[in-house]
Amino acid sequence: MIDVRPTTLDFNGVRLEPLALHHADGLRAAACDGELWNLRVTSVPEPHQVEDYIRLALDTRDRLAFAVIDLASGDVVGSTSYHDILPDVDRVEIGWTWYAKRCQRTHINTSCKLLLLSHAFDTLGCAVVGLRTDNFNFASQQAIERLGAKKDGVIRHQRLRRDGTVRDTVMYSIVRGEWPEVKTHLHYQLQRHAQA
Repeated sequence: MIDVRPTTLDFNGVRLEPLALHHADGLRAAACDGELWNLRVTSVPEPHQVEDYIRLALDTRDRLAFAVIDLASGDVVGSTSYHDILPDVDRVEIGWTWYAKRCQRTHINTSCKLLLLSHAFDTLGCAVVGLRTDNFNFASQQAIERLGAKKDGVIRHQRLRRDGTVRDTVMYSIVRGEWPEVKTHLHYQLQRHAQA
């Protein structure tokens, strides 16, 4: 049975540290870089909602939220979480992920996913790691598929969006036996990015 506890993870110039109220100003600045709350398919908080966003993350029983720190600048550049943690079946999901616009399509997301997946499979002993996204968040779907995750299916009419419409949720997963190949692929992607 997995035991998910707050931890700090570092790799490739990125640190994931447990989300706390002292990250509020950094998260606000990250959200403002691109006015990300205007995207209807994400969960990015509006600037005046950042403290409530953090409190909700901290109060959600089956969620462990992280602030994403760019070590080169020291800036908070986004957030990501383990969520829907199911210790009895050794399963976690990775989600609630977003980054400042300037960090999108950089090494940040791949580095964060490598950190979270490595911790989930190699330290916690997870049997499966799930990922999910809005059916209209095509960029997120492509990013998840580039990780090597397999599409499990679509849950129809699953959750409210901020605009009051109801989304379908696209579900993906990586099982333990797939992890060695996924890990090799993520390291390869980071190496190619560094050479570009």
